[in-house]
Amino acid sequence: MISLKKAKQALEASEKMAQDIGVLVTTVIVDDHGVLIAASRMDGALNISPKFALEKAYTSANLGSSTEELAPYAGEGKPYFGFNTLFGGELTAIAGGAPVKMNGKVVGGVGVGGSMDVKKDAECAKEAVKMLEK
Repeated sequence: MISLKKAKQALEASEKMAQDIGVLVTTVIVDDHGVLIAASRMDGALNISPKFALEKAYTSANLGSSTEELAPYAGEGKPYFGFNTLFGGELTAIAGGAPVKMNGKVVGGVGVGGSMDVKKDAECAKEAVKMLEK
């Protein structure tokens, strides 16, 4: 289980990384069902970034994989092609989502959205996961 206290620390870790690499993002922490625990949108982050972040967190929590790892399987002719349209578009293969695991079990997910370089979103998400898995 991810506590609110730990989730807030993870938000701060993500935002610290975002500042270090020069981006403005929204970070979302969800439980293992994809239900919101905590979220934070940095001043100046894109208005749509919370939606991106939530979808990334939801996907990672429910599929137990980073969104970045799903991307190679989501293209045309691949096994997950079109999966992003399932469940009303709540799933995504855009980098920036990562599962949170404790004792080998998925307990939640982190999603980060807002930078124009999704690799930077993924970097921020990884920092949040590190904090949550401590």
